[in-house]
Amino acid sequence: MDILLVEDNLLNQKVVIFNLKKYNYNVTAVTNGPEAIEQVKQHDFDLVLMDIMLPEMDGYEITEAIREYEKANAIEKPVPIIAITANTLDNDRERCFKVGMNEYLSKPFTAAQLIEKIRIFIPE
Repeated sequence: MDILLVEDNLLNQKVVIFNLKKYNYNVTAVTNGPEAIEQVKQHDFDLVLMDIMLPEMDGYEITEAIREYEKANAIEKPVPIIAITANTLDNDRERCFKVGMNEYLSKPFTAAQLIEKIRIFIPE
């Protein structure tokens, strides 16, 4: 299974990649919006883990761009996107769903919580 991780904090990237590798997931990590959008256009990912607070474009803007690309290219099965954020207010969660994200995970989270969310979209 191929996962795109959009996270600008390199330590957070390493922790997430370490935990996902245990489950044999292939992880591509990027640090910003333009890279994330380009990766989605170039590869068929099974899932995207999307940080919200990023430089240049935030996770909301990146998700909107991905959804617009999918719509413009008549992609039948949009890639599932899980928001990963330190923002835990209800309106943050609602905004994630409004822009087209499929699930929400607040930081800090455990490896078990991460895998639980991923398995909603990528069963064992």
